Amino acid sequence: LKPKPELTSDPAGAALTGNTVTLTCRMDPSTGWDFYWYKQTLNSETMKRETNSYRAKIDSVSDGGQYWCRAGRGKPVYYTQYSDALWVNVTVSPKAVVTVRPDERVFRGETVTLRCDIKWGGDTEWTYRWEIEGTSNWYRNSADRCTKECSTSGTDNQKHRNAVSWCSTQEWNISSVDHVHSSKYTCTGQKNTQCSQRSDAVTLNVSAEAQAAVRVSPQPWLTEGDSVTLICEVTGSSTGWTFSWFRDDDHLSDSSRGAGGSYTLSPAALQHTGVYTCRAERGRPAYYTKYSNTQPLWITGVSPSVSLVVSPSRSQHFSSDSLSLSCEDQSNSIGWTVRRYTDRNTEDCSKQTGSTCRIVSLSTSDTGVYWCQSESGEKRHPLNITVH
Repeated sequence: LKPKPELTSDPAGAALTGNTVTLTCRMDPSTGWDFYWYKQTLNSETMKRETNSYRAKIDSVSDGGQYWCRAGRGKPVYYTQYSDALWVNVTVSPKAVVTVRPDERVFRGETVTLRCDIKWGGDTEWTYRWEIEGTSNWYRNSADRCTKECSTSGTDNQKHRNAVSWCSTQEWNISSVDHVHSSKYTCTGQKNTQCSQRSDAVTLNVSAEAQAAVRVSPQPWLTEGDSVTLICEVTGSSTGWTFSWFRDDDHLSDSSRGAGGSYTLSPAALQHTGVYTCRAERGRPAYYTKYSNTQPLWITGVSPSVSLVVSPSRSQHFSSDSLSLSCEDQSNSIGWTVRRYTDRNTEDCSKQTGSTCRIVSLSTSDTGVYWCQSESGEKRHPLNITVH
């Protein structure tokens, strides 16, 4: 009887576009044969091969359908029977998607997680490969991109620059990013011998240490009863931050007011006078920004009775000059002291007698905000003093 070959495919079952399917035509005995391949109909154009394997490139869904094979040898050619028809079912290859937590714009020292997702209704047993755009022949050569071996080389600081690829799980964690991690990242999924479509590139930008900045709306000089909002922002970034607020270096525990990067005083009271700063954090473990610039906020009573008197009374003060500041109360001059906030911290005047502060020789470090403060903590009459 005429022998009948057996036709099999690898992978068996569904194939994904953009991949190849290897068809194998098995004969017994196996030597001395040429193999003839047919697609869709037995009358189709014959593809002759000397080996019993045929790699079908699956460019689109239309490349699926029925395939047959038969073998032949000798002159004139003696043909075997046709194999049974083999259906190759083709599905559009899913596209991988890369997401980054906490953001594509991150700061040196943060923990970053890149995740590769492939939406696929069938078997989800994918192997994930991470690549850095343009850094390797492995990446640039798309042929057989899923079957190359993974390897890394180079020092720890340069590993990702020299890496051919990463064989990895679905999530890739970088515990402490640095400037060298700034690049374009893509991922590809592999299931058996089939690849997903490569993801779009995600650009990771690593900047220097994050800096918080505070601003005030509508203005920092208020009368008690007014409303004011302090706004904290991270320069160049807006994703995933939580904020902490400080007044005169004391942490403000009122989380409801501190939520969302804004701190609102409504109505503002005299005890809210002070110098405010903020700081932001995100991620686990927490990454903290630098403290913001200082923002003085001054709330004056409706009829303030205390004045801060400066002598000599002039708009400009120079280093090595002397300066006297006194708290004068129309009703009671006892119990008031002069305090100040410079670029260093909040402090009492260094040389104070009663309610008078005397600075024998000014320096530029004496530049700051000066005010009168009662024993109960009430703050009145702030003045900016600048030493040139």
